[in-house]
Amino acid sequence: MPLYHQKREGRTATGAKFIPHYKVKKKCHMGGNPIYTKLSDKDERKIIRTKGGGIKVKLKKALYANVLTKDGYKKVKILDVVENKAHRLFKMRNIITKGAIIKTELGLAKVVSRPSQDGVINAILISETK
Repeated sequence: MPLYHQKREGRTATGAKFIPHYKVKKKCHMGGNPIYTKLSDKDERKIIRTKGGGIKVKLKKALYANVLTKDGYKKVKILDVVENKAHRLFKMRNIITKGAIIKTELGLAKVVSRPSQDGVINAILISETK
């Protein structure tokens, strides 16, 4: 197991004793669980307060996507997830991430935004449905 996956207790790789700077994990060092945006029959967002009082909007469930066409952006309904290179099981579970190819009412589109970070699905039209 690589050293960066080990817990920071006990001894280091060279044998030196590791002494932590603090006993309890600080709030700023904690991470959160990933939110996977799923295809659903309604939109659902989660608002999270960040350090400093700002907010993050995370998209939990999605129905619509903003698709860039030759005429500009259009808000269209998502029909299906065709391909997702992030993980092969995401296609079966209808999870949308950046780089996923989705089937919309206009045709196939590639997701260029990060839905779980940005709170919206932006996509570029790849091929139109005739």
